[in-house]
Amino acid sequence: MPTRSARPSRPRPPDRPTSTYELTFLPGLADIVQSEVADALGPRTPVLLLPGREDSMLVRHGGRPDALRALRTVVAVSQVLSFPVPRPRSLSSGEYFPAIVDAVQRSARLDGARAFRFEAAGSDSLVFQRLGTQLAHATGLRQEHDHSEDAGAVVLRFRRTPQLDAAGPRPDGWDVLVRLGSRPSSARDWRVADYPGAVNATIAAAIVRLAGIRAEDRVVNLMCGSGTLLVERLLAGPAASAVGVDVSPEAIAAATANVAAAGLAADVELVRADIADETWWPTVPADLVLADPPWGTLTGSHATNEAAHQEVLRVAHAITRPGAQLAVLTHEVTIMDRVLRGTALWRERAEVRVFQKGHHPRVYLLRRAD
Repeated sequence: MPTRSARPSRPRPPDRPTSTYELTFLPGLADIVQSEVADALGPRTPVLLLPGREDSMLVRHGGRPDALRALRTVVAVSQVLSFPVPRPRSLSSGEYFPAIVDAVQRSARLDGARAFRFEAAGSDSLVFQRLGTQLAHATGLRQEHDHSEDAGAVVLRFRRTPQLDAAGPRPDGWDVLVRLGSRPSSARDWRVADYPGAVNATIAAAIVRLAGIRAEDRVVNLMCGSGTLLVERLLAGPAASAVGVDVSPEAIAAATANVAAAGLAADVELVRADIADETWWPTVPADLVLADPPWGTLTGSHATNEAAHQEVLRVAHAITRPGAQLAVLTHEVTIMDRVLRGTALWRERAEVRVFQKGHHPRVYLLRRAD
């Protein structure tokens, strides 16, 4: 009986070269960021939390950085270049400097940046002045010294190479971290209208992931402000319907502009009304309610916030179906805990504490009690 000849094996494609990237995020969101990384890059993507840090992790990723720049729960993404040098002035040598130039040029090409800046202790020293002059000449970019987030420049950070293995010897070297793009990932292009007390976009994206993204969900955003929660929810995935409600005409105007800039005007209904006004309540019960009650700093009043939180829970229960979810972001943790203890309308599913520039807001994910 003739035997079938074996097919010649196809040559295995070469492995893509991988680079190390640092993801920075707001402390408290590490688990949610790791979940997004696994979904975006694959569950086997190597992820390493930096020892002693609550706001950053390292990932290894091959190929183009588009998937990293698309992460919505991170503040910024930087490529990490590690060099076995004892001090920063050695970075200008011909052995190491070309790698820095290449990383800066690739970052600048992502969105047409025309400048770079250093963020490092002693960045005004002669060593960094010389390195800046050399880098400007090699890349054709100008060096800026404006340290605001919206300066629009490729950011380079410098640090001693961190010790990742406590059992091993301390590495003797320096890292150069080159941010991808001229703006942080947390800066959203759709945010064209500012509003006092607007939700940080990465927190909003984390809330969306925490609550889950289902195309069949009918979503309502109480006290929607400038629309951050609504926009982040719909950019994460489609919904059956989406309604934003706020009593402030300025808030509705800002939300209208931001929703339009995000390309979602046809998908969102914005209503100017008090949330307790039953005339706007949906005829079909909602599946998910998002709420960001006033904190009493930029908007609202601490004296009235307990009543506002009680109203959010009452109205959310009234407009939802059995088993629906409510996600509340609030800085009034004591008030929220007291209100939850005093109601039988909602049961807590999850709680996430976030640290944001001196504020410690908390996310409560609740399930409707029936």
